Amino acid sequence: MGLTIAQKIIKAHLVDGEMIPGSDVGLKIDQTLTQDATGTMAYLEFEAMGVDRVKTERSVAYIDHNTLQTGFENADDHRFIQSIAKKHGIYYSRPGNGICHQVHLERFGKPGKTLIGSDSHTPTGGGIGMLAIGAGGMDVAVAMGGGAYYIPMPKMIRVNLTGKLSPFVSAKDVILEVLRILTVKGGVGYIVEYAGEGVKTLSVPERATITNMGAELGATTSIFPSDEITKAFLKAQNREEDFTELSSDPDAVYDKEISIDLSKLEPLAAMPHMPDNVKSITEIGKMKVDQVLIGSCTNSSLYDMLKVAAILDGKTVDPSVSVGIAPGSKQVFNMLADCGALSKLIAAGARILECACGPCIGMGQSPNSKGISLRTFNRNFEGRSGTADAGVYLVSPETAAAAALTGYLTDPRTLDADIESIRLPDKFLINDNMVDAPASVEEAKDVEILRGPNIKPFPKTEPLWDTIDAKAVLKVGDNITTDHIMPAGAKILPYRSNIPYLANFCFTRCDEQFPENCKKYGKGIIIGGENYGQGSSREHAALVPLYLGIKAVVSKSFARIHAANLINAGILPLTFKNAEDYDKITQFDDLELPNIRASIANGAESVVLKNKTTGETYDVVPMLSGRSRDIILAGGLLGYTKESSK
Repeated sequence: MGLTIAQKIIKAHLVDGEMIPGSDVGLKIDQTLTQDATGTMAYLEFEAMGVDRVKTERSVAYIDHNTLQTGFENADDHRFIQSIAKKHGIYYSRPGNGICHQVHLERFGKPGKTLIGSDSHTPTGGGIGMLAIGAGGMDVAVAMGGGAYYIPMPKMIRVNLTGKLSPFVSAKDVILEVLRILTVKGGVGYIVEYAGEGVKTLSVPERATITNMGAELGATTSIFPSDEITKAFLKAQNREEDFTELSSDPDAVYDKEISIDLSKLEPLAAMPHMPDNVKSITEIGKMKVDQVLIGSCTNSSLYDMLKVAAILDGKTVDPSVSVGIAPGSKQVFNMLADCGALSKLIAAGARILECACGPCIGMGQSPNSKGISLRTFNRNFEGRSGTADAGVYLVSPETAAAAALTGYLTDPRTLDADIESIRLPDKFLINDNMVDAPASVEEAKDVEILRGPNIKPFPKTEPLWDTIDAKAVLKVGDNITTDHIMPAGAKILPYRSNIPYLANFCFTRCDEQFPENCKKYGKGIIIGGENYGQGSSREHAALVPLYLGIKAVVSKSFARIHAANLINAGILPLTFKNAEDYDKITQFDDLELPNIRASIANGAESVVLKNKTTGETYDVVPMLSGRSRDIILAGGLLGYTKESSK
C-alpha cells in the first residue's frame, strides 16, 4: 500500500511509535518558530529545561503580534526574546520584518521538513510541502531541546481539486468552501492533503492561504505537493537548493475524500461568528460595510496585495468605509513600493498598517459599535476584533477591495479591473537584514538575558492528586474557543508573560465571575461541550486555568492543540462517554473523581465522575495515551521532562 505525502514525511521523521491512526507517534522536528505573544513563555520553559543551545536545524523567534507598544511590557518581552535567541542559537526576526508564517514561507520553509510553531496557523508551511503543525509553547520548547514532538497518528483526508479558478475567485474561496463542507470540527484527527489537476493552477502563496486557514478545520495540518510550482517559488526566493519533489503514491489510501471543481466556485464569505458559517456573496446580498481590513497571515502575500492594488488603482475608497491594509512582510512591503503598487493603495485612501498581525488578533483597528467589518483574516470569533457587538465577515482580498470601493458587500466579479495578468515575479527582493543570527557558542557565554518586571515565573504544577474533589466552577457550550478562555487584544496581550495578571480575564466573556469563583473555591472542574478549546494554540488558555486551580476539564470533545496544552499543564482532559450526561451537571455542583491517580496509572479506559450534589455518577474517558498518561501523573510536561532526565 502506498503512502500519502504526509505519511512519507512522518515515516522519515518517526522516532517513536507506530503509524497506526490514533496511536501516539514521536517525530523528530527540523524547524521551530515562535511569535512574541507565545514566545516569552516558551523560552521561559526552554530555560527551565537547562539546555544550552537549540538542537533543531533552524529555530526562529518572530516579533509580529505585540508590536503595539502602549507601555513597557511588549518592548521588555521583545528584548527578553532577542537576548534568549542570541544566547541559545535561535534566529531573531525583528519587529517590522513581518508575520511569522509569511516570512517563514518566504525565507526558511523547506519541502519535506517538519516544523512546529507556537501559533496555530503554522500549517501555512504546508503550502510549500512541509509537515507544519501548530503546537503549545511547551511542546516547541521540548523540540528546541532535541525532544520528539508527539501527536496521535492522524487519518488522511484527500481534497481533490479540478478545474481552474475564475477571475475574482481566489484561494480564500477554496478554503471557505472546504470549511462549509467539513465544518470547524471536520478536520479533527486528520491531515488534509490537496491533490488533483487543479493543484497545478495554484501558486505557492495561494496554496499557503488554503493550508493556513486549514487550522480552522481543527485538522492536525494541511499539505500540498512539492512540485515545479514550488521549485519556481523557491528559485525566485534564491533558495532553489531547498527544493525537494514530493507527491503521494498512486496507490495511497485516504480515509475520506472530497472533490471541489475550482471553476464552479464563486466568491464566498464566512458570516459571524464562526469560520464555517459560509455563504456566497450573492446569497448574503447587499449589506452596508463599515470597515475593510486586508492582510493577516492568510492573505498578505505579494500576490494578494498586487490584486488589491489593481482593483483600487485610480479609484477612491468609499467615504463611509475605514480601509486598512497590512503587507505580510518587509519583502512584500518593499516590492509594493518598488513597483508602484503601494502608491496606488495610498492614493485610493487606504490606511497602510505595519507588517504585523495587528487587527487579526485585536491589536488595533477595532470596528465601530455594531459595525460590519470585512476582513481577509482567518477567524471571526465573537469579540475577537475588540468590539463585542461587531459583525465580522471573512472574505477574499478581491471581495474586500470591492466593498472598500462601493461601501457594500459586493461581488468582485462585477468590477472592471485587470487582475488576470498579475503574476508572481521571477525574482523576489532578497534582504534579510532584519533577521539577526545567534551568537556563536563561545560568544553566547557572555550574552546576558534581559528580563523586564512584567515577566513572571511559570505557574506552579504538582503531580496528579489521588482524588479530585471540586466544584463545577463553570459550564459552557459547544465550540468554546481559546479567545473565550483567554482573550487576546491590545489590552490583554501585553501581559502574556504575566500569568497572575492574565488570570483576571480568564473566561470573563462567558462568566464575569469566573476568576473570583476560582479564587473563592481554590480549585475547580470545568464542564464543556463539543470542540472545547478550538482556535489558537495559545497555551495560556491552559496555564491560566492551571494558576486558578482548575484540576480537570470534562467535555463532549476537545480541539487537538488545546487538549495537548491541558495535558502539558497537568490539567486532566476527560470526555463524557454518554454525551447526554453533560445536561445533568449544573454549575457549582460538587463533583468528585475518586481514586483518579490510581485509575490513570492503571490505564483505565473510563473513570467515574461523581456528582455529590445530585447523587448521580457518570462514565468519563481520559483523553490520554501511554506517554500523556505519564505526563498527567507527573503534573505536566515540565515535571515529566525533569523526571525523565534523571
